[in-house]
Amino acid sequence: MIKQIQNKATEPLIWYNEYMKFKGYVQVYTGNGKGKTTAALGLALRAAGNGMKTYIAQFMKKREYNEIISIKKYLNDYIEVEQFGLPEFHHSGKVSKEERKCAMHGVEAVKKAIDSKKYNIVILDEVNVLLYFKIIDKKYILEIIKNKPENMELILTGRYAPEEIMEKADLITEMKEIKHYFTENVHARNGIEK
Repeated sequence: MIKQIQNKATEPLIWYNEYMKFKGYVQVYTGNGKGKTTAALGLALRAAGNGMKTYIAQFMKKREYNEIISIKKYLNDYIEVEQFGLPEFHHSGKVSKEERKCAMHGVEAVKKAIDSKKYNIVILDEVNVLLYFKIIDKKYILEIIKNKPENMELILTGRYAPEEIMEKADLITEMKEIKHYFTENVHARNGIEK
């Protein structure tokens, strides 16, 4: 049951519900297979159906994918998404100042979202890739994990999850590519992959 109450210490009104009392865990979705972001979005969708709120920080992304359009159109009251990346994809090699600045802005936004106590779930989409390319130092994400409220679920997605992140996780799912139609030159399709 959701109820709106006035918190005397902070403004504005904060939404509380019975889910704010649960034990939150750290989940990692990694591996070279398809479905890490999709799994995280599915969790956010399930949570919205239960009246829970989710904050999603998409690192290394700056395009309006169809899932973003759907969230804004149908689930805006339950799911908030912000993107922290450049329009072009990062390729291994030199990290630009602008790329690092976007990533750090994302880290600060995640901390602010957590501190707001408005969200039951916080998703750091593609954060593992961000760390793999050394766009930011792992210490920032390890600090977020360490300071996560007891009743908040924290999801970290992306290939190449660092060992230090996996050691802190309560659940790790590895998506493994066994067969993929991309190898036969099938491009990302609207509504399916994008």
